[in-house]
Order: sequence, then structure tokens, then C-alpha cells
Amino acid sequence: MEENMGYRIGQKITGTVTGIQPYGVFVSLDATVQGLIHISECGHGFVKALDEQFTVGQVLEVLVLDIDEYTHKISLSLRALDRGQDLVPQRTKKHYWTNRRIHIGFAPIAQRLPQWTKEAIEDLNKGENA
Repeated sequence: MEENMGYRIGQKITGTVTGIQPYGVFVSLDATVQGLIHISECGHGFVKALDEQFTVGQVLEVLVLDIDEYTHKISLSLRALDRGQDLVPQRTKKHYWTNRRIHIGFAPIAQRLPQWTKEAIEDLNKGENA
């Protein structure tokens, strides 16, 4: 689930700081919804003290990083906005040139080994008779 009361992952929102803790900053997005900017998302590099960087009542533009599917808690970021990104980076999917739907394993090799052995012996015998 990516939405919570109209909010979407990747959306830029203006909110007001309502609380500062050692682990992050709480931001009120509207009258009923609040999100958290974890200390690791407050800026690039080491952030020493959040209460020196933020004040209660301060208005911030934040980016919605995640919305928990079960608890509906909203994770916010300032750091992602500093990079000039409008959206959360998209995950790139690696493509492997295999067919994962076919589960062959080693059984077919064991099943074919007697036939291959028989054919190899026949080829050897043909070479001796020639």
C-alpha cells in the first residue's frame, strides 16, 4: 500500500515540526497525520544534534520516503530533497538469461547418462570396426 490519507511515496509535502527526539524529527503534515524524519534522513553526513538544526514550529518541505502498509506510519526525508531528486530512486531489476520457471536441477543429467554412455560406446565401436 503506497497511500495514506492522500499521501504517496515520492510526494513533496510542506509540514511543521512538532517534536524533536535524539532519533529524529516529527513533522505534522496536516491536522491528523504526522510523519518522522529519521536522523539518517535529516542531511548528508554526520548530524550531531537535531535540536540545534530544527525548532518546534519550523516549516519544512519534506519528501515521503515510505508509508508502512500495516501501521500507516509515514517516513519522511530532507536528505533526498538535497540531492535534487523529485522521486524516490527506482529499483533496477537485473535480467538473467535463464528461465526461472523451469526447475530442472541435476535429475535430467542422471536420467540421460545411461543413454549417453550407450551412444558413446557405440561410437567407439564404430571407430574400431571402420
